[in-house]
Amino acid sequence: MKCNLAYWDRVLRFILGVLTLSYAIAGGPPWFYLGGYLIFSSAWGFCGIYAFFRIKTLYDRSSSRFFSKK
Repeated sequence: MKCNLAYWDRVLRFILGVLTLSYAIAGGPPWFYLGGYLIFSSAWGFCGIYAFFRIKTLYDRSSSRFFSKK
């Protein structure tokens, strides 16, 4: 698994995951699963949904023409 989440995306997912898990105490299992997924994907830096749709928020400097070494 390659990392496909940028730092800002991981932080945002972690915050939303904590908020969703805290709401799950009163709301029930669906919110718990969503919050757990957000926290685990932020910890690993990999999102299976992003991989399925080939979305990547992680900026790769090697593919940029401005940062390539010649």
